[in-house]
Amino acid sequence: MQMKYAVLGAGHGGLAMAGHLGLMGHQVRLWARNQQALDGVARSGGVMLSGVVEGFGPVDVRPDLAGALAGADLVLVVVPASAHREIAYNCAPYLSSGQKVLLMPGRTAGAIEFRHTLRAAGCTADVLVGEAQTFLYASRRTGPASARIHGIKRTVCAAALPARRTMELLDAIKPAFPQFMPARWVWKTSLDNIGAIFHPAVVLMNTGWIETTRGTFRHYLDGISPAVAGCLERLDAERVAVARALGVGALSAIEWLGEAYGSAGSTLYEAIQQTPAYFGVGAIDTIDHRYLWEDVPTGLVPIAELGRACSVPTPLTDSLIALASAVCGQNFRSSGRTLARLGLEGLSPEQIAYVAMEGEMIGA
Repeated sequence: MQMKYAVLGAGHGGLAMAGHLGLMGHQVRLWARNQQALDGVARSGGVMLSGVVEGFGPVDVRPDLAGALAGADLVLVVVPASAHREIAYNCAPYLSSGQKVLLMPGRTAGAIEFRHTLRAAGCTADVLVGEAQTFLYASRRTGPASARIHGIKRTVCAAALPARRTMELLDAIKPAFPQFMPARWVWKTSLDNIGAIFHPAVVLMNTGWIETTRGTFRHYLDGISPAVAGCLERLDAERVAVARALGVGALSAIEWLGEAYGSAGSTLYEAIQQTPAYFGVGAIDTIDHRYLWEDVPTGLVPIAELGRACSVPTPLTDSLIALASAVCGQNFRSSGRTLARLGLEGLSPEQIAYVAMEGEMIGA
């Protein structure tokens, strides 16, 4: 079944996804905040893909957001999660009842923030908002109109607000990507946010190497040594404990690697070393990168905030937030997805769970 998709974002993920959708024969419109990122695709008429997917996918570039959204069955938001609030405000005037929005991925509490922002911006349309637990690919933009897909995950969970409408969301994405499977609710997708585990701590523990070599090493295979992996396992245990307090059976990082990529290992270090999709993924060349300014405020901060609401201590998470803030010269704690910013301040763990299940704030 041919669907009409709008892809918002033309970075590593958005360019690859738009090209892949076009290659499969779906109608796809592409929009980006940075209009220059669209120039190459506009000139060529699409995206050339390499890697595990090869070929040319036709893509319709739309410089205006209204044109990109009009008539789309599903809007795929493929931008850093730190931009979700801005995108929601900008989309609010143009979304129509019956349309669906899927954050790719939502990171932690992305769907809740996006939906809350739409309403604050005056959007009264019945728009179904949901989030993916992670991005479908390991991919990199390789040119103005080209991308390489290093690997495609075997399964990716997604959920909608409210939870009972998740299958509606999946009906819109499965014609293109059957890998998507239903999660019980968005707290499952949000608290299985492995990017919060695999990105900030690795960057912070390799900052000197990144700045000295400009990233001439592999993020996963070289940057995650046995000692770094041990730190990640302890950080991961805090995330899993917060999830458990909300009634979420979150996957551990090792379990997630097995489910997403079929990787095996008795330790996190061993499992990462057995993940082929990570073999060609290089390190970042600057610490001014989304691995910090996205994954800390939209991953570590809401995890710590939910821990506070549930009386679950998160000392390592808190320490990494403070260290990232010092390294970047920002206060990620105040600018991130706090309970107050999500409209959840003062709610009990039971009430916070209710929001994700029913899609409504208490008393709304």
